[in-house]
Amino acid sequence: MSITGKKVLVLGLSKSGIAAAKFAKKHGAIVYLSEGKFVEEENKYKVEDLESCGIFVEYGSHSDEFIDNAELVITSPGIPPHSEIIQRIKSKNIPVISELELAYRECDIPFIIITGTNGKTTTTALTEHILAKTLNVKACGNIGQPPCNIADENLDYFVCEASSFQLAMSPSLKPFISVWTNFTPDHIDWHQGLENYFNAKAKVFLDPQAPQYSVLNAKDEKLLEFSKQAKGTIFMFAKNIGDNCCYEENGMIIFKKDGKCENIISIKECPLLGEHNYQNIMCAIICAKLSGLDNEVIKNAIMEFKAPAHRLEKIIEKDGITFYNDSKATNPEAAIVAINSFNNTNVALIAGGRDKNTDLSEFCNSVKKHIKTVILIGEATERFEKNLIESGFTNIIKETSLESAIDKGIELKPDVVLLSPACASFDMFNSYEHRGEVFREYVLSRV
Repeated sequence: MSITGKKVLVLGLSKSGIAAAKFAKKHGAIVYLSEGKFVEEENKYKVEDLESCGIFVEYGSHSDEFIDNAELVITSPGIPPHSEIIQRIKSKNIPVISELELAYRECDIPFIIITGTNGKTTTTALTEHILAKTLNVKACGNIGQPPCNIADENLDYFVCEASSFQLAMSPSLKPFISVWTNFTPDHIDWHQGLENYFNAKAKVFLDPQAPQYSVLNAKDEKLLEFSKQAKGTIFMFAKNIGDNCCYEENGMIIFKKDGKCENIISIKECPLLGEHNYQNIMCAIICAKLSGLDNEVIKNAIMEFKAPAHRLEKIIEKDGITFYNDSKATNPEAAIVAINSFNNTNVALIAGGRDKNTDLSEFCNSVKKHIKTVILIGEATERFEKNLIESGFTNIIKETSLESAIDKGIELKPDVVLLSPACASFDMFNSYEHRGEVFREYVLSRV
């Protein structure tokens, strides 16, 4: 439905909520924004800015006045579908969608959707970087800015990192390309079950939301099985499988379409470290080739690319020690990916933070294979120590702060000091970005 003249309610004074409210107002809707929490003094300017645009704003609760007679609700990714406010709205039969869905409905720019438990940010950033060499594209969603902020620009594609939260609330989004990097358990509380989490992502690979192209990880057993159901033209990556795929062979990344193979770039020329990053590169290559880019342009763009901050980001090499910031590894699965990137190397791993209470068996197995010393910090210290010891790994040091953990790492004189926490950051930091910035600044101050 067109939103012109309709009462639209936006939930949440988040970046995506503000973008949705302004976009809806610009497109002729009567817009109300409701924030359930009280707004701190330093954020009151956001309210004033919205009100100056003619948007009605409330905070501290969600009133019936704002909800009644709304014809569409746009919700923040932070509000789970089982929350009291969403249930109230659904009881009134008001449709609830994401800001991502709003942008899709109201503009004609095709979406390249990149989702997955891990790896989607690097893949999104790299895909945008390559495509921007010849096309007018912008990264958006969980990276860059909300699509509603750029929906009125003359873009060839949105390159959109999409979370399961956004996809769950996007009932008609039909991408040009849908990429699924991998699948491991996460966000189970929000989705109220692992199956719901999987299905939220699967939507944009299946009818009626099927893309023109589905890109899936052939080394992920769950996604390999799912490829039998996925719609559109299927491209697999990480294995030479079928007529359409991207894979590594004899040190070369190869793109295959309709059975015809093309050499794109050698592993030695790739600036990103580790098997997981080679997979991210393969995803970006598939997106670039399907968007019509030339091999030489793709290769040169990959060689110029730098890893996004906090994702196995090389900080500095000094006095024989290389420091890597992988603060984005907020769950054990993400940390395993980083840990497995190091072979035959003396690695001191800094881990810990706010525990997500997920199974640590595979994490411990990877530590035993690839890590010499584990330095634990934060609330998760005791459980991580117990699990590591039970798995047979005992070279563990406990520290009370990230700074003292870095000091200890330097003192050990390893080849690598790796921050890959396997935990959320909120026990000691404002966000994983804050944690990563503290790591970077302190490392640089020490060396």
